[in-house]
This record gives sequence, structure tokens and C-alpha cells, in this order.
Amino acid sequence: MRPYLEVLPRSPEASWSMLNRRLDDCIPFQWHHHPEFELTLTLNSIGQRFIGDHSGDYGDGDLVLVGPNLPHSWVSRAKIEEEKPHIALVLWFNRDWLLQITGGAVEFRSIEAMLQRGDNGLRFSQTTSAAVRSSFETIFEKPPVERLLALLGILVRVAEDRHATPLASAPAQAPDLKESRERIDRVLTHMHLHYARAISLDELADIAALSVSGLHRMFRRHTGGTISDYLMRMRIGDACARLSSTDQAVQHISDAVGYASLANFNRQFKALKGMTPREYRAMFLRR
Repeated sequence: MRPYLEVLPRSPEASWSMLNRRLDDCIPFQWHHHPEFELTLTLNSIGQRFIGDHSGDYGDGDLVLVGPNLPHSWVSRAKIEEEKPHIALVLWFNRDWLLQITGGAVEFRSIEAMLQRGDNGLRFSQTTSAAVRSSFETIFEKPPVERLLALLGILVRVAEDRHATPLASAPAQAPDLKESRERIDRVLTHMHLHYARAISLDELADIAALSVSGLHRMFRRHTGGTISDYLMRMRIGDACARLSSTDQAVQHISDAVGYASLANFNRQFKALKGMTPREYRAMFLRR
């Protein structure tokens, strides 16, 4: 299990960090946080992202800004082109460092405004994602000074996106005690490994070494929601990936993601997505 507080890689030639992450098997659930902003472009992958109390589906070209110390993770469900890897192009930068560079310059006011909104996390439009995709893909090949200029160019472009939508309902709270972070990490990792079967509250409480009421309080404090709602979003997210990328029967998908009742699956799917599973699949077939 990776540590909850992630220490980022840092080159002696650079004052910020980046990662060209390519995974053949999957993007695994790794719930973590760090004091830097994170700008991530995800390619050739379908799955779910979890940022604070936000959970949502992602696909190819998903471009997201994560605020400082906001717990987050991606978890893949499928590739778009099976012969290619899942790709996550990640840029990390510190708020104070970036503000020192922009120095109050008029040209960079949009970046400063974006940082103020970005504490909760932001999802950028597909238009903006497409506009910066080439810069993202080539930035890793540049020498240090050109990489820094490319980073500023990317940030200026995404900061101009008027269709960027907030993700978490609130920015990160002050870090809790290490013990509390380790408890929620154990619980969330167990849920992501076993969500496709019945998971009892007593089981999770044992993992957290808390009473059931203490588990509920800790879970809401860290995620902003309930355990049942979190499980539902994971299961429906998995179902969405299967509906959009496979021809599996709806009944089979319902069983595979943890629903004993097809009727309950259909009801929860429609409540979360505003349409039935078959309507959701038909939407992708039309595309």
C-alpha cells in the first residue's frame, strides 16, 4: 500500500515535478494527497476518479486540476486501444513557487484566478484538453528551461477555460493525525479491492479498529459522504465502463459489479446517471 502522503519525484534541474506514467495492466486505486497542485491528463483509459468527496467517470483526454492536500485517486476499468498502455501525464507545482514566477504580471492573472478556484479541484473541457494535449505529450522531451516555459503555456491555456467545472465540494481540511489517515487508507483500499461483493459495516469497522459509529464519522470527515453512497458510485462507475467498452449483458454487469438484484441495479443506475443502463450504452453506440 502506498503511503497516504505522497512525496513527489524532483529533478535537481527543475523546481517542479512531472511524470509520464504508462501502465499496461491498470491504473490502480491509490488514495493519497500532497501539498502541490496536480494537473493530470489521462489518455487511452476509462474508469473513475475520486477527488475529495467527488467521484466521477473519466475517459480519454480527461484533464483535471487537483488542489493541494486534496485526497485523490484514479482507478481504471478498461483501455480504449487494448494494445497501448493506460497513460497519465502529470504535472505538479507549488502554489507559492508559481506565484513568485508570475509575480503579479497582468499576463498571468488568469493563472492566479485559477489557483484560487482550484483548491476544490477543476475538470477542464474537452476543447481545452484537445488544445493542450500536444504540449503535454512533448513537454517531457524538452530541456529544463523549455519545460518551464511549456508549463506556463499550458497553465495559461487551461486557466482561460470558462467551462471548467469544480469537483470537490470543499478544499482540503488541515491534515488529520497520521493514525487517522492510516485508518481511512486501509478502509478505502479494502473497499476498492472488494466492492463487487457484499461488504458489511462490521467488516470495515474492524479494519479501521473503530466502532461502527466511529467509522461513519471518520468516513464522512475524510470523504464528505456516506459509505453506502461511496460504494454505489464505485459500482455504478464500473458498470459505466463495462457498458461503454464491452458488449456484456446488463444482467452480467449487474452481477459483476456487486448487485444481487437487477431491479436495484437499474434503480440506482438511473438515480445516479439519469438514464437506464441500456440508454447509457445506446448513447455510446450513437457516438
